[in-house]
Order: sequence, then C-alpha cells, then structure tokens
Amino acid sequence: MKAFFQNIYGYQHHFNHQLIEQLVLHHQVLPERCIPLFSHVLNAQKIWNARILGLPSSGVFDVHPIETMQALALLNHQHSLEIIEGFDLSQSITYRNTLGEEYSNTIQDLLFHVINHTTHHRGQIISDFRQAGIEPLKTDYVFYVRK
Repeated sequence: MKAFFQNIYGYQHHFNHQLIEQLVLHHQVLPERCIPLFSHVLNAQKIWNARILGLPSSGVFDVHPIETMQALALLNHQHSLEIIEGFDLSQSITYRNTLGEEYSNTIQDLLFHVINHTTHHRGQIISDFRQAGIEPLKTDYVFYVRK
C-alpha cells in the first residue's frame, strides 16, 4: 500500500508542479477563480497533513500568491511522503473538521481523499483553462505512468 501512495503522490506532485507553471504563464488571462481554487487545493493538502502530523495549519480558503505556490506544493509533498513512509497507513486518527466536528478515519483513507479532492479541483481548473482558450494540460494518471 505504501508503494501505491508513493506513486500516486508522485503523480499528484508532478502535475501540481506543471499546473502551477501554467498558472504563472497564463495568469493575465485566467478566469478569476483559478488562483483561489488552486490555493484551496494546496491548503486542503496542508490541513490533512497537519491533522495527521499534529502540526498547525492554515485556513482552507486562504489565497496564495502564485509565486509561493511551488514552495507550498513541495512542502506539502514532503510532508505527505513523511506520512506515507513513517506511519502505519491502516492506523485511525481522530481529528476535527473545519466546523469543529470530531471524526476518525484511517490514514490511508485520508491520503486517498486528498488525491481525489485534488483531482476534482484540478479538473475544474483545466476546464477553466479550456474556456479561456488555453490549451490545458493532460493530467490523467495514465499520462504520468506512460513516461
């Protein structure tokens, strides 16, 4: 299971990096929601990592300058790998959501949630690119494993 998550987080980091490059390149013509939406993606991964690692986190809707996104994405990736390599992924953790409600889930379920959440919002951003006349990245998992 650890190898699966190392691979899928490698995929996520690879395409997050490429998407940030595209945000930088096309920031003048992007639909307004692209930067806040990708900031939300980065925040969500940071929040879930923090819940697992017991670290403080930021707000789920904080908006980040494009110039800081690569560094935040890299830090998120490093923390995710630390979790994957250092924790029993079948272990349950108890955490509070943004509304203060308490839940328990396995670490592997939370890690998969982050991947699914990122893929969903990355798809929204790619759709926005297309509507703005920007050739979108091909971010399907199969394109990553074909390299």
